[in-house]
Amino acid sequence: MKSILVNICRFLLAAVFIFSGYVKAIDPLGTQYKLQDYTEAAGQFTIFNLQFTFFSLIPDWLTLAGSVILSALEFCLGIFLLFAIQRRLVSRITLIFMAVMTLVTLWLAVANPIEDCGCFGDAVKLTNGQTLAKNIVLLIFAAIVAWQPLRMVRFIPKSTQSIVINAAIIFIVGSSLWSLYTLPPFDFRPYHVGASIREGMEIPEDAPQPKFETTFLMEKDGVQKEFSLDNYPDSTWTFIDSKTIEIEKGYVPPIHDFSIVLITQPSSPNIQHPTPNIGDDITEQVLSDPNYTLLLISPHLEQADDTNFGEINQLHEYAQEHDIAFYCLTASTEKAIARWMELTGAEYPFCTTDETTLKTMIRSNPGLMLLRDGVVVGKWSHNRLPKPESLLSKSIK
Repeated sequence: MKSILVNICRFLLAAVFIFSGYVKAIDPLGTQYKLQDYTEAAGQFTIFNLQFTFFSLIPDWLTLAGSVILSALEFCLGIFLLFAIQRRLVSRITLIFMAVMTLVTLWLAVANPIEDCGCFGDAVKLTNGQTLAKNIVLLIFAAIVAWQPLRMVRFIPKSTQSIVINAAIIFIVGSSLWSLYTLPPFDFRPYHVGASIREGMEIPEDAPQPKFETTFLMEKDGVQKEFSLDNYPDSTWTFIDSKTIEIEKGYVPPIHDFSIVLITQPSSPNIQHPTPNIGDDITEQVLSDPNYTLLLISPHLEQADDTNFGEINQLHEYAQEHDIAFYCLTASTEKAIARWMELTGAEYPFCTTDETTLKTMIRSNPGLMLLRDGVVVGKWSHNRLPKPESLLSKSIK
Protein backbone atom coordinates (compact mmCIF):
# COMPACT_ATOMS: atom_id res chain seq x y z
CA MET A 1 0.00 0.00 0.00
CA LYS A 2 2.88 2.37 0.75
CA SER A 3 4.39 1.73 -2.68
CA ILE A 4 1.04 2.30 -4.41
CA LEU A 5 0.47 5.56 -2.51
CA VAL A 6 3.98 6.87 -3.20
CA ASN A 7 3.79 6.08 -6.91
CA ILE A 8 0.33 7.61 -7.33
CA CYS A 9 1.58 10.81 -5.70
CA ARG A 10 4.72 10.70 -7.79
CA PHE A 11 2.81 10.39 -11.11
CA LEU A 12 0.38 13.16 -10.21
CA LEU A 13 3.24 15.45 -9.24
CA ALA A 14 5.12 14.59 -12.42
CA ALA A 15 2.09 15.31 -14.62
CA VAL A 16 1.43 18.70 -13.01
CA PHE A 17 5.10 19.72 -13.05
CA ILE A 18 5.64 18.70 -16.68
CA PHE A 19 2.52 20.49 -17.90
CA SER A 20 3.11 23.60 -15.78
CA GLY A 21 6.79 23.81 -16.70
CA TYR A 22 6.17 23.32 -20.41
CA VAL A 23 3.40 25.90 -20.85
CA LYS A 24 5.56 28.46 -19.06
CA ALA A 25 8.70 27.48 -21.00
CA ILE A 26 7.11 28.01 -24.42
CA ASP A 27 6.00 31.50 -23.35
CA PRO A 28 9.09 32.87 -21.60
CA LEU A 29 8.06 36.51 -22.09
CA GLY A 30 4.66 35.84 -20.55
CA THR A 31 6.34 34.16 -17.58
CA GLN A 32 8.71 37.11 -17.32
CA TYR A 33 5.79 39.55 -17.21
CA LYS A 34 4.24 37.51 -14.40
CA LEU A 35 7.54 37.46 -12.45
CA GLN A 36 7.71 41.23 -12.82
CA ASP A 37 4.18 41.48 -11.41
CA TYR A 38 5.31 39.39 -8.43
CA THR A 39 8.43 41.46 -7.77
CA GLU A 40 6.56 44.76 -8.09
CA ALA A 41 3.84 43.58 -5.72
CA ALA A 42 6.35 42.22 -3.20
CA GLY A 43 8.65 45.23 -3.34
CA GLN A 44 6.15 48.05 -2.91
CA PHE A 45 6.15 49.89 0.39
CA THR A 46 5.21 53.36 1.60
CA ILE A 47 7.23 55.74 3.80
CA PHE A 48 5.94 59.19 4.69
CA ASN A 49 3.16 58.80 2.09
CA LEU A 50 5.77 58.19 -0.62
CA GLN A 51 5.56 54.89 -2.47
CA PHE A 52 8.73 52.99 -3.35
CA THR A 53 9.27 49.84 -5.41
CA PHE A 54 12.15 47.84 -4.00
CA PHE A 55 12.59 45.60 -7.06
CA SER A 56 12.19 48.34 -9.67
CA LEU A 57 15.92 48.27 -10.46
CA ILE A 58 15.97 44.58 -11.43
CA PRO A 59 16.99 44.50 -15.13
CA ASP A 60 14.71 42.82 -17.68
CA TRP A 61 17.36 40.30 -18.69
CA LEU A 62 17.48 38.98 -15.12
CA THR A 63 13.73 38.42 -14.89
CA LEU A 64 13.82 36.79 -18.33
CA ALA A 65 16.61 34.47 -17.20
CA GLY A 66 14.58 33.71 -14.08
CA SER A 67 11.61 32.87 -16.30
CA VAL A 68 13.61 30.34 -18.33
CA ILE A 69 15.26 28.81 -15.24
CA LEU A 70 12.01 28.50 -13.28
CA SER A 71 10.12 26.78 -16.09
CA ALA A 72 13.09 24.50 -16.84
CA LEU A 73 13.42 23.51 -13.17
CA GLU A 74 9.73 22.69 -12.91
CA PHE A 75 9.66 20.68 -16.14
CA CYS A 76 12.84 18.76 -15.30
CA LEU A 77 11.62 17.90 -11.80
CA GLY A 78 8.50 16.46 -13.41
CA ILE A 79 10.54 14.36 -15.86
CA PHE A 80 12.88 13.16 -13.10
CA LEU A 81 9.92 12.15 -10.93
CA LEU A 82 8.32 10.36 -13.85
CA PHE A 83 11.43 8.28 -14.54
CA ALA A 84 12.46 8.02 -10.86
CA ILE A 85 15.85 9.63 -11.48
CA GLN A 86 17.99 10.46 -8.41
CA ARG A 87 15.03 9.56 -6.22
CA ARG A 88 16.28 10.87 -2.87
CA LEU A 89 17.64 14.17 -4.18
CA VAL A 90 14.77 14.93 -6.57
CA SER A 91 12.09 14.16 -3.98
CA ARG A 92 13.72 16.51 -1.46
CA ILE A 93 14.10 19.31 -4.01
CA THR A 94 10.46 18.83 -5.01
CA LEU A 95 9.36 19.10 -1.37
CA ILE A 96 11.36 22.28 -0.84
CA PHE A 97 10.06 23.73 -4.12
CA MET A 98 6.45 23.03 -3.17
CA ALA A 99 6.94 24.42 0.33
CA VAL A 100 8.21 27.71 -1.11
CA MET A 101 5.45 27.87 -3.73
CA THR A 102 2.80 27.17 -1.09
CA LEU A 103 4.07 30.06 1.03
CA VAL A 104 4.01 32.34 -2.01
CA THR A 105 0.46 31.37 -2.88
CA LEU A 106 -0.58 31.79 0.75
CA TRP A 107 0.61 35.39 0.49
CA LEU A 108 -1.32 35.75 -2.78
CA ALA A 109 -4.51 34.39 -1.22
CA VAL A 110 -4.25 36.70 1.82
CA ALA A 111 -2.93 39.92 0.24
CA ASN A 112 -4.35 39.41 -3.27
CA PRO A 113 -1.72 41.65 -4.95
CA ILE A 114 -2.36 40.07 -8.37
CA GLU A 115 -5.41 38.22 -9.66
CA ASP A 116 -3.74 35.38 -11.58
CA CYS A 117 -0.74 33.46 -10.24
CA GLY A 118 0.37 32.31 -13.70
CA CYS A 119 1.05 28.76 -12.48
CA PHE A 120 -0.09 27.31 -15.80
CA GLY A 121 0.71 30.30 -17.97
CA ASP A 122 -2.26 31.36 -20.07
CA ALA A 123 -3.39 27.75 -20.60
CA VAL A 124 -5.36 27.43 -17.33
CA LYS A 125 -6.53 30.32 -15.17
CA LEU A 126 -6.90 29.79 -11.42
CA THR A 127 -7.97 32.15 -8.67
CA ASN A 128 -5.54 32.74 -5.82
CA GLY A 129 -7.70 30.60 -3.53
CA GLN A 130 -7.77 27.74 -6.05
CA THR A 131 -4.00 28.01 -6.48
CA LEU A 132 -3.42 27.78 -2.73
CA ALA A 133 -5.68 24.71 -2.45
CA LYS A 134 -3.87 23.09 -5.39
CA ASN A 135 -0.45 23.75 -3.87
CA ILE A 136 -1.46 22.39 -0.47
CA VAL A 137 -2.51 19.12 -2.13
CA LEU A 138 0.73 18.98 -4.14
CA LEU A 139 2.74 19.74 -0.99
CA ILE A 140 1.13 16.73 0.69
CA PHE A 141 1.98 14.58 -2.34
CA ALA A 142 5.57 15.86 -2.28
CA ALA A 143 5.86 15.06 1.44
CA ILE A 144 4.65 11.50 0.85
CA VAL A 145 7.13 10.97 -1.99
CA ALA A 146 10.01 12.45 0.07
CA TRP A 147 9.01 10.19 2.97
CA GLN A 148 9.56 6.97 0.97
CA PRO A 149 11.51 7.98 -2.17
CA LEU A 150 13.00 4.53 -2.79
CA ARG A 151 9.51 3.10 -3.30
CA MET A 152 9.29 4.96 -6.62
CA VAL A 153 9.46 2.33 -9.37
CA ARG A 154 12.21 2.87 -11.94
CA PHE A 155 11.42 2.63 -15.65
CA ILE A 156 15.00 2.97 -16.88
CA PRO A 157 18.31 1.64 -15.54
CA LYS A 158 20.65 3.98 -13.68
CA SER A 159 23.17 3.75 -16.52
CA THR A 160 20.83 5.61 -18.89
CA GLN A 161 19.59 8.26 -16.49
CA SER A 162 22.13 10.80 -17.69
CA ILE A 163 20.66 10.57 -21.19
CA VAL A 164 17.20 11.49 -19.89
CA ILE A 165 18.63 14.30 -17.73
CA ASN A 166 20.52 15.88 -20.63
CA ALA A 167 17.64 15.42 -23.06
CA ALA A 168 15.13 17.04 -20.68
CA ILE A 169 17.36 20.06 -20.05
CA ILE A 170 18.22 20.56 -23.73
CA PHE A 171 14.59 20.16 -24.81
CA ILE A 172 13.04 22.57 -22.34
CA VAL A 173 15.73 25.27 -22.55
CA GLY A 174 15.73 24.92 -26.34
CA SER A 175 11.94 25.31 -26.37
CA SER A 176 12.23 28.58 -24.44
CA LEU A 177 14.96 29.96 -26.68
CA TRP A 178 13.10 29.01 -29.85
CA SER A 179 9.91 30.61 -28.55
CA LEU A 180 11.87 33.77 -27.79
CA TYR A 181 13.30 33.85 -31.30
CA THR A 182 9.98 33.13 -33.01
CA LEU A 183 6.67 32.98 -31.15
CA PRO A 184 5.16 30.44 -28.73
CA PRO A 185 4.10 27.30 -30.68
CA PHE A 186 0.82 27.22 -28.75
CA ASP A 187 -1.06 30.48 -28.25
CA PHE A 188 -3.57 30.37 -25.39
CA ARG A 189 -4.26 34.10 -25.41
CA PRO A 190 -7.42 35.68 -26.90
CA TYR A 191 -5.39 37.11 -29.81
CA HIS A 192 -4.40 33.76 -31.34
CA VAL A 193 -4.56 33.18 -35.09
CA GLY A 194 -8.20 32.70 -36.05
CA ALA A 195 -9.58 34.68 -33.10
CA SER A 196 -12.09 37.49 -33.65
CA ILE A 197 -11.08 40.50 -31.58
CA ARG A 198 -14.55 41.95 -31.93
CA GLU A 199 -16.19 38.80 -30.53
CA GLY A 200 -13.62 38.68 -27.73
CA MET A 201 -14.73 42.14 -26.61
CA GLU A 202 -18.45 41.31 -26.49
CA ILE A 203 -20.35 40.93 -23.22
CA PRO A 204 -23.28 38.47 -23.36
CA GLU A 205 -26.70 39.87 -22.46
CA ASP A 206 -27.12 37.38 -19.59
CA ALA A 207 -23.60 37.93 -18.24
CA PRO A 208 -23.39 38.59 -14.47
CA GLN A 209 -23.03 42.24 -13.59
CA PRO A 210 -20.64 43.57 -10.93
CA LYS A 211 -22.15 44.29 -7.51
CA PHE A 212 -21.19 47.25 -5.36
CA GLU A 213 -21.76 48.22 -1.74
CA THR A 214 -21.85 51.79 -0.52
CA THR A 215 -21.26 52.73 3.11
CA PHE A 216 -21.82 56.16 4.68
CA LEU A 217 -19.82 57.67 7.52
CA MET A 218 -22.21 59.72 9.66
CA GLU A 219 -21.81 61.72 12.89
CA LYS A 220 -24.18 62.52 15.76
CA ASP A 221 -23.33 64.08 19.12
CA GLY A 222 -19.62 63.69 18.38
CA VAL A 223 -19.96 59.97 17.62
CA GLN A 224 -19.12 58.66 14.13
CA LYS A 225 -20.69 55.50 12.74
CA GLU A 226 -20.90 53.70 9.39
CA PHE A 227 -24.25 52.90 7.75
CA SER A 228 -25.33 51.09 4.60
CA LEU A 229 -28.20 51.97 2.28
CA ASP A 230 -30.40 49.47 4.12
CA ASN A 231 -30.04 51.16 7.52
CA TYR A 232 -29.46 54.76 6.47
CA PRO A 233 -30.14 56.97 9.56
CA ASP A 234 -32.55 59.86 9.97
CA SER A 235 -31.80 63.53 9.43
CA THR A 236 -30.40 63.98 12.93
CA TRP A 237 -27.14 62.44 11.70
CA THR A 238 -24.61 64.55 9.79
CA PHE A 239 -23.01 63.16 6.63
CA ILE A 240 -19.19 62.96 6.80
CA ASP A 241 -18.05 60.72 3.94
CA SER A 242 -19.02 57.73 1.79
CA LYS A 243 -17.19 54.93 0.00
CA THR A 244 -18.22 52.37 -2.59
CA ILE A 245 -16.47 49.02 -3.00
CA GLU A 246 -16.98 46.17 -5.45
CA ILE A 247 -18.16 43.12 -3.53
CA GLU A 248 -18.70 40.84 -6.51
CA LYS A 249 -17.01 40.96 -9.89
CA GLY A 250 -19.08 40.82 -13.04
CA TYR A 251 -18.26 39.18 -16.34
CA VAL A 252 -14.99 40.36 -17.85
CA PRO A 253 -14.62 39.64 -21.59
CA PRO A 254 -11.44 37.90 -22.75
CA ILE A 255 -10.40 41.07 -24.59
CA HIS A 256 -10.75 44.36 -22.72
CA ASP A 257 -8.88 47.67 -22.62
CA PHE A 258 -8.39 47.35 -26.40
CA SER A 259 -8.37 50.69 -28.16
CA ILE A 260 -6.35 52.31 -30.93
CA VAL A 261 -5.87 56.08 -30.97
CA LEU A 262 -3.94 57.74 -33.80
CA ILE A 263 -1.11 59.97 -32.56
CA THR A 264 0.96 60.65 -35.74
CA GLN A 265 0.23 60.95 -39.43
CA PRO A 266 2.20 58.93 -41.99
CA SER A 267 5.07 60.67 -43.76
CA SER A 268 3.77 59.34 -47.07
CA PRO A 269 -0.05 58.99 -46.95
CA ASN A 270 -1.84 56.27 -48.89
CA ILE A 271 -4.25 58.05 -51.21
CA GLN A 272 -6.35 54.91 -51.68
CA HIS A 273 -6.58 54.34 -47.94
CA PRO A 274 -6.83 57.79 -46.26
CA THR A 275 -5.63 58.14 -42.69
CA PRO A 276 -7.94 59.66 -40.03
CA ASN A 277 -7.03 62.72 -37.99
CA ILE A 278 -4.61 62.73 -35.06
CA GLY A 279 -6.42 61.98 -31.81
CA ASP A 280 -9.14 59.89 -33.46
CA ASP A 281 -10.09 56.53 -31.94
CA ILE A 282 -9.79 54.19 -34.92
CA THR A 283 -10.56 50.94 -33.06
CA GLU A 284 -13.87 50.37 -34.85
CA GLN A 285 -12.37 51.35 -38.20
CA VAL A 286 -9.60 48.76 -37.84
CA LEU A 287 -11.85 45.95 -36.58
CA SER A 288 -14.54 46.49 -39.21
CA ASP A 289 -12.21 46.86 -42.21
CA PRO A 290 -13.13 44.11 -44.73
CA ASN A 291 -9.67 44.47 -46.24
CA TYR A 292 -6.39 43.49 -44.60
CA THR A 293 -4.79 45.60 -41.87
CA LEU A 294 -1.18 45.26 -40.75
CA LEU A 295 -0.31 46.12 -37.15
CA LEU A 296 3.30 46.56 -36.08
CA ILE A 297 3.16 46.02 -32.31
CA SER A 298 5.75 47.34 -29.86
CA PRO A 299 4.91 47.96 -26.18
CA HIS A 300 8.05 50.08 -25.85
CA LEU A 301 9.87 51.28 -28.95
CA GLU A 302 12.90 52.26 -26.86
CA GLN A 303 13.36 48.54 -26.06
CA ALA A 304 12.39 47.23 -29.49
CA ASP A 305 14.83 45.36 -31.73
CA ASP A 306 15.54 47.58 -34.75
CA THR A 307 17.76 45.16 -36.67
CA ASN A 308 14.98 44.22 -39.10
CA PHE A 309 13.65 47.71 -39.78
CA GLY A 310 14.44 47.33 -43.50
CA GLU A 311 12.04 44.38 -43.82
CA ILE A 312 9.38 46.29 -41.86
CA ASN A 313 9.71 49.27 -44.20
CA GLN A 314 9.42 46.95 -47.21
CA LEU A 315 6.20 45.51 -45.79
CA HIS A 316 4.88 49.05 -45.29
CA GLU A 317 5.66 49.90 -48.92
CA TYR A 318 3.95 46.69 -50.04
CA ALA A 319 0.92 47.59 -47.93
CA GLN A 320 0.68 51.02 -49.56
CA GLU A 321 0.85 49.48 -53.04
CA HIS A 322 -1.91 46.95 -52.24
CA ASP A 323 -4.32 49.20 -50.30
CA ILE A 324 -3.53 47.60 -46.92
CA ALA A 325 -3.79 49.79 -43.83
CA PHE A 326 -0.57 49.80 -41.78
CA TYR A 327 -0.29 51.11 -38.20
CA CYS A 328 2.29 50.84 -35.46
CA LEU A 329 0.70 50.30 -32.03
CA THR A 330 2.78 51.33 -29.04
CA ALA A 331 2.61 52.64 -25.48
CA SER A 332 5.78 54.71 -25.97
CA THR A 333 6.14 58.45 -25.55
CA GLU A 334 6.33 60.90 -28.45
CA LYS A 335 10.06 61.22 -27.81
CA ALA A 336 10.58 57.46 -28.18
CA ILE A 337 8.46 57.44 -31.34
CA ALA A 338 10.49 60.26 -32.85
CA ARG A 339 13.70 58.40 -31.99
CA TRP A 340 12.40 55.23 -33.69
CA MET A 341 11.45 57.17 -36.82
CA GLU A 342 14.89 58.74 -36.91
CA LEU A 343 16.67 55.37 -36.53
CA THR A 344 14.53 53.36 -38.94
CA GLY A 345 13.15 55.90 -41.40
CA ALA A 346 9.61 54.78 -40.52
CA GLU A 347 6.90 56.52 -42.57
CA TYR A 348 3.88 54.64 -41.19
CA PRO A 349 1.41 56.18 -38.69
CA PHE A 350 1.76 55.49 -34.96
CA CYS A 351 -1.10 54.79 -32.56
CA THR A 352 -1.27 54.47 -28.80
CA THR A 353 -2.63 51.31 -27.15
CA ASP A 354 -2.55 49.97 -23.60
CA GLU A 355 0.85 48.46 -22.72
CA THR A 356 -0.56 45.27 -21.17
CA THR A 357 -2.81 44.74 -24.18
CA LEU A 358 0.16 45.02 -26.54
CA LYS A 359 2.16 42.51 -24.49
CA THR A 360 -0.78 40.15 -24.63
CA MET A 361 -1.33 40.51 -28.37
CA ILE A 362 2.09 39.20 -29.40
CA ARG A 363 5.24 37.99 -27.62
CA SER A 364 7.72 39.93 -29.71
CA ASN A 365 9.02 43.49 -29.65
CA PRO A 366 8.30 44.44 -32.32
CA GLY A 367 5.87 41.89 -33.69
CA LEU A 368 3.60 41.91 -36.71
CA MET A 369 -0.11 41.03 -36.78
CA LEU A 370 -2.36 40.78 -39.83
CA LEU A 371 -6.09 41.40 -39.39
CA ARG A 372 -9.06 41.09 -41.68
CA ASP A 373 -12.51 42.18 -40.53
CA GLY A 374 -11.25 42.05 -36.93
CA VAL A 375 -10.01 38.46 -37.21
CA VAL A 376 -6.34 37.62 -36.56
CA VAL A 377 -5.05 36.13 -39.83
CA GLY A 378 -1.34 35.94 -39.04
CA LYS A 379 1.31 36.75 -36.42
CA TRP A 380 5.08 37.00 -36.79
CA SER A 381 8.10 37.75 -34.67
CA HIS A 382 10.46 40.45 -35.92
CA ASN A 383 12.99 37.65 -36.43
CA ARG A 384 10.76 35.80 -38.89
CA LEU A 385 8.86 38.44 -40.82
CA PRO A 386 7.03 37.25 -43.95
CA LYS A 387 8.14 38.16 -47.44
CA PRO A 388 5.87 40.85 -48.90
CA GLU A 389 4.84 38.64 -51.82
CA SER A 390 3.71 35.87 -49.45
CA LEU A 391 2.01 38.17 -46.94
CA LEU A 392 -1.54 37.46 -48.09
CA SER A 393 -1.04 33.74 -48.64
CA LYS A 394 -3.88 31.55 -47.37
CA SER A 395 -1.33 29.34 -45.62
CA ILE A 396 -0.34 32.07 -43.14
CA LYS A 397 0.79 30.67 -39.77
